[in-house]
Amino acid sequence: MGSFSIWHWLIVLVIVVMVFGTKKLKNVGSDLGAAVKGFKDGMKDGGTADTQQVGNAARQDANTVDVDAKTKS
Repeated sequence: MGSFSIWHWLIVLVIVVMVFGTKKLKNVGSDLGAAVKGFKDGMKDGGTADTQQVGNAARQDANTVDVDAKTKS
């Protein structure tokens, strides 16, 4: 009972295909692949484009001071 045979997995696969359909399963697979690729690209870049643009703008102006603004309570 601890392990399932190939027949159990084939029955589960047939039921999943019948419930969702092949087109929806294909779309889920491609969406998941695109999300993983985007995540890997983001990790390789080391940050988002917005933070890189801010960093580049700060390097161009020598008079820029980086501070944290706090609200009054």
